[in-house]
Amino acid sequence: MATERGSKPKSTEVQRKSQKGAPIDDEDARAVALFTEEATKQYGRGDRIRPKSVKDKKLRSNLRLLENKNKQAAIEAKNVEILLENNEGLLETEHELERTYKVRQDEIKAAVGTETAKKGFELRLDGLGPYDVCEYSRNGRDLLIAGRKGHVATFDWRDGKLGCELQLNETVRDARWLHVSNQKNFAVAQKKCVYIYGGDGVEIHQLKNHSEATHLEYLPYHFLLSSISTAGIIRYTDVSTGQSLGELYTKLGPPTAFVQNPHNAILHVGHQKGLVTLWSPNSASPLVKLLPHHGPVRSLAVDKSGTYMVSTSQDRRMSVWDIRMFKEIHTHHLRVPGTSLSISDRNLTAVGYGTQVNIYKPEIFTHNPDLVLPTPYMAWGGEGISTGRVRFCPFEDILGIGHEKGFTSIIVPGSGEPNPDTLEQGTNPFETSKQRRETEVHALLEKIQPEMIALDPNFVGNLDLTSHEQRMKERDLDHKEEDKIAKLKKRGRGRNSALRRYLRKSGSKNVIDEEKERAREIVERRKERNVEKQKQLKKAYGPALERFAKKGV
Repeated sequence: MATERGSKPKSTEVQRKSQKGAPIDDEDARAVALFTEEATKQYGRGDRIRPKSVKDKKLRSNLRLLENKNKQAAIEAKNVEILLENNEGLLETEHELERTYKVRQDEIKAAVGTETAKKGFELRLDGLGPYDVCEYSRNGRDLLIAGRKGHVATFDWRDGKLGCELQLNETVRDARWLHVSNQKNFAVAQKKCVYIYGGDGVEIHQLKNHSEATHLEYLPYHFLLSSISTAGIIRYTDVSTGQSLGELYTKLGPPTAFVQNPHNAILHVGHQKGLVTLWSPNSASPLVKLLPHHGPVRSLAVDKSGTYMVSTSQDRRMSVWDIRMFKEIHTHHLRVPGTSLSISDRNLTAVGYGTQVNIYKPEIFTHNPDLVLPTPYMAWGGEGISTGRVRFCPFEDILGIGHEKGFTSIIVPGSGEPNPDTLEQGTNPFETSKQRRETEVHALLEKIQPEMIALDPNFVGNLDLTSHEQRMKERDLDHKEEDKIAKLKKRGRGRNSALRRYLRKSGSKNVIDEEKERAREIVERRKERNVEKQKQLKKAYGPALERFAKKGV
């Protein structure tokens, strides 16, 4: 009996060793490992945690459980992809000589289904334009159009049902949908101030503090309506409580463009001097200043992920920026200054200029030094109608174009997200009135406070790694911060001086910084001082020896 009991653990040890040392070449194991790697790469939640480096046993076990849960969640999300009904796709040519931008709308309507063909239509509204405003709701169900002379209309564009129609007899500069609800409220920037109307066209509120607003933006997760006035003042109002936040003064004159970054709710403002400034309600000064153009900025657009920004200017340039690093990817020259921009769910970019609209593929967001001017994916125009605003419809292959004679909806294959996330509040195109009511309540309960708006939206939950000495310095009001420029100023001079090295290595040339400006001023002053010294030496040496007078002495 003793020998039998002693032999059993040996067999189990052998079995465990054989399980651990399973052959890596097994096809099933390799397929599972590859599938897990793809799922983690696509749906993973940040970098992998290494529990072995943690000394505390309880924390180590908790981290291991958390890592296993994240891994399992990524695998389940990858498994659910089989239930997705639709796939994205673009127009493809049969041979190299064909061009997709030559395909006309009537040819597309003849090739697609009847229901899809109905989505391409035109509204002729002569005498009421130009229509500089066309906005789709977040779920893509409703459309809001507004003419400069005061005509405002909302309707369910799929079914053709009119929501309301207003003739304000006053200049309309901009209009925006508010949060998705059964009331379908919207805000209109009129001549003197901003008004909020219900879905039936009844005036609900008059926001007198938003005086002379030229552009509007609505932040759906914060319930904030923001506007910028002709004097360059940014104002915020919480539409759920009616409270107003502090005013922000740009001090750069009348704005020319105004757009929000949907990833972090930062506002991008374009100015007459070619500047683009980034603003948050928590800072009285701009978070970042960019110089993408040499002339007035005409329009701005930021993609859904908050990675890329596209801008057009009066100097006929279209600039593409990576706003994670604040670096310009490349620049294209247009024939006419671009007046409107829009980026779709699948990163197709529509540019309206003059009487035409060009749509570009996502290739313009990749750095390619050989790419001078990309070939348009699709084009619209040629009838001599000047365009106003272009907007892609969410979750549909549709582009809305407001122009001087009304509104046109064109079909752009591959522009919309084919599989909407129905659990995301306000973005379900198939929700009922009861679901909309419940979603509105949940959105109010989960409302994000304005204090959490920052360039990096993931800063919440991070560890504060500042040392005790650093905190004590911050509390000491009499402590003077070390001046980096003054320290560099004392070091060596010449062509490779510390200041010049700092200017070379401190990032993009187009990003304006206070320290950079001071460094440039000191370098220029040194140049002037050296020239003056050289002149004095030439005068002292005389005409015969003046060639020996050195500039940097």
